[in-house]
Amino acid sequence: LPPRHMDSVVQIVEALESSQPGFTVPELARALGGCSTLGCRAVLGEPPDVPPAPPALTHEQWLLFTQLLRRRAAAAPEGGAVLAPDGSTVTLGPLFAGIEVGLKRATGCPTPTIEPPIDALYAVTIAEALGTSFLLARGGDSHRATLGPAGCWDNVDDPQNYTLLGPPSPIPDAVAIGAMDGVLLGAQLAREPIPLADLLRGYYGTGNGTEKGRPPSSYRRRDFGVLTGPGKLEEEVVAMLRVLRELPPTQELLEDMGPEEIVAIARQAARDFTEVYVECPAIVPRCMWGARPYRGTPKPLTLPLGSVYIHHTSSPSDPCRTFAACARAMRAMQRFHQDTRGWDDIGYSFMVGSDGYLYQGRGWHWVGAHTKGYNSKGYGVGYVGDFSATLPDPDTIALVRDELLPCAIRTGRLHHNYTLRGHRQLGHTDCPGNSLFHEIKTWHGFK
Repeated sequence: LPPRHMDSVVQIVEALESSQPGFTVPELARALGGCSTLGCRAVLGEPPDVPPAPPALTHEQWLLFTQLLRRRAAAAPEGGAVLAPDGSTVTLGPLFAGIEVGLKRATGCPTPTIEPPIDALYAVTIAEALGTSFLLARGGDSHRATLGPAGCWDNVDDPQNYTLLGPPSPIPDAVAIGAMDGVLLGAQLAREPIPLADLLRGYYGTGNGTEKGRPPSSYRRRDFGVLTGPGKLEEEVVAMLRVLRELPPTQELLEDMGPEEIVAIARQAARDFTEVYVECPAIVPRCMWGARPYRGTPKPLTLPLGSVYIHHTSSPSDPCRTFAACARAMRAMQRFHQDTRGWDDIGYSFMVGSDGYLYQGRGWHWVGAHTKGYNSKGYGVGYVGDFSATLPDPDTIALVRDELLPCAIRTGRLHHNYTLRGHRQLGHTDCPGNSLFHEIKTWHGFK
């Protein structure tokens, strides 16, 4: 089959748009099973019948599109996911459902009237999944996952199989990302309808080899937070739970629940989702950038830590601005640290790309090899590039200063009164470069 990559989806959409009269691509996605939940059907109506295989698609393209959207993919979200050029993984069901709502709004086509009233764009993308996840978790098993996990592809150049990195919740990362993209692209289409292939190509940066810099999709967390806000999200989860209380298959699950309990569930759901997917930055897991195994036995950190040490790589000297370039830089650094320095693994806790993403090195829980004499006392955060004479982009500075560090405090990994230092303060080195060192002197916690 074609790779499970957004490029393949854009090619399919383009072929369908040019040759599929009387059927929009999102309607076709719904016919195939991309909107099979109770709430989604209540908002967008029962799905149309599946049409015959379109002559514009090859057999392999039709098979891929069918596999990505059939009902089984909705039940096992990793089955309905594709890899985007920015390195994120997107489930297509909520993406196309949001796009369909946007198209209906742009053309003035009504959606069914539902009581209590709900915002259709949020209902078909995130509100139902979020409300259901937290509703199910309120029962006996307090350890049940409500959000996440991330996952990894078997091969980022020819992605075919996506495997979750832990026990699934109703909202693994791929579903959360598909839902946020569905909201953003649905809202964009409602304002300015354009061909769907053009919309997807522009947003994800497909077809450009991802070497031209950051696509809009890498700003999804910021843009979703600006558009939505936790108040709006809570409001829509409350509305969706009230709708589910009226629908026979889910009535029993909610019948003994008072208004206060519904609001409490929605508030927790909106707060947790916002923290994980809006306020905390995305971190690319090791398996996505192609890490080698750790050599030996990693030593655990004792959390929370009290320090953060800022580095730059110096070599490579150029910032990496795409997923492909940052993944290459990570592999090169790990090879250097393991093969030349003789370390067990890449030394840093996290690396900072100029593509909008952090990359997991040793991560939150394991002692690194970044700041000799201090590795067990703090996290080593390294910016990819040489920042002796220039600064990272403002977005890239903010990724650590305004997102990673506050997130680490909220999640119990870093003391609120942590100390921040540049590598040069603790060893004989120019790291993290003069420009970056003068910048971090203005950050909270610097001493």
